[in-house]
Amino acid sequence: MEVEEDTSWNGVEHTGDEAIDVDELRVMYCAADSFQQYPRLAHYQTTHLRRQSFYSLPQAHLRLLSSPPFNYLETLSKVDDCIDSNAELSRAIFKAALSNFNLGVPDEKSRTATGTLKIPDEWAGCAKNGDVDKARSTIRQFYRDWSAEGKRERDVCFRNVFKVVEQEQKRLKEGEKLRVLVPGAGLGRLVFELFLRGCIAEGNEISYHQLLASSYILNCCERAGQYEVFPWVHGFSNHRTRRDQFRGYKVPDVHCMSETMRVQEETGRVGEMSMTAADFLCEYAKEENAGAFDVVAAVFFLDTAPNLIRYLDVIYGCLRAGGVLVNFGPLLWHFEGVMPNKSENGAHMSGGDDMTGIAEPGNFELTDEEVMELVTKVGFVVESRETGVEAPYIHDTESMLQTVYRASTWVARKPVIKADTS
Repeated sequence: MEVEEDTSWNGVEHTGDEAIDVDELRVMYCAADSFQQYPRLAHYQTTHLRRQSFYSLPQAHLRLLSSPPFNYLETLSKVDDCIDSNAELSRAIFKAALSNFNLGVPDEKSRTATGTLKIPDEWAGCAKNGDVDKARSTIRQFYRDWSAEGKRERDVCFRNVFKVVEQEQKRLKEGEKLRVLVPGAGLGRLVFELFLRGCIAEGNEISYHQLLASSYILNCCERAGQYEVFPWVHGFSNHRTRRDQFRGYKVPDVHCMSETMRVQEETGRVGEMSMTAADFLCEYAKEENAGAFDVVAAVFFLDTAPNLIRYLDVIYGCLRAGGVLVNFGPLLWHFEGVMPNKSENGAHMSGGDDMTGIAEPGNFELTDEEVMELVTKVGFVVESRETGVEAPYIHDTESMLQTVYRASTWVARKPVIKADTS
């Protein structure tokens, strides 16, 4: 059976004005360039500076640590090898971004292949250290979202979403597909899993680091296990053994097109998949999105809100009557103590200069109990709730430091007639 043409994600829909403003263009190029610069900065920060410090030791100490069982210089060489392995993925993301996001121009000096692209000269080297740090963090996140070993983390936070989706699908008429919105979609794994389960899954993401990386893994990666990432290699603290620091993981654990064809062959019911690059508040408050979705799956998302009332209002508005919000996550409020005036990426993705969306001034933080009170004040009816769910996040199980969220997960339904909450 052939896969229908609409079962693959054909890229990112940009929902701002037709002409992207220069600030947003800078954010896009900085994100792309950061993946190109990742190996240079990672080698410098992780091994070059350590070698300098090592050679400053007294000679007797240097000789001791250079010999077995320490072999410190060999350790640094192995770290460099692991960074080079990570860089294979980062460079692939960079190259794909130049073509898929129309960021590249012909490289007339290239001696490799015709059609080689490069970043325009005016944007070359534009990524700052903070941008490259986000690229490094994105590479680490592949462990969670796209490795077989990361499935344990994914299962914990996806389980309730899949349960709700399965229940809501039973309410559909024959031939209908559940429309699911995934705000803060990250590297796109939840969107892909919902697509495989027959949903019309729409992800939304504001971070171009995440968008460039998810676009590559969903559309361009040639096979399962094409890359090996080393998420723990950049840090030297809390390792019990050097073997722990050098653990690598094959990504992706599935080849998206092959998995799509397999599921289509077995079930005949894959859905549709899309991604929007936009400020969640601005995009989904639009009139065309009113009542557009059956389910909103908020996984590690609600605590990114500077103003949770706005988040909940927009979610309420874009759900159909009877639609469901399923939430999973902690409350690590991203804007705690900050007066936000721009998006996380420093650009207004709404296509204008007004202070709207996540750029609105003002923020506050609530407790988990207060969040539940607010959910009902907005008009939702809470159907179920579980607290204290242990939820690791890019968690090194062998580390001497163990940090695990005790997350809250709940399901709230938009009533057919909004209840009077006054």
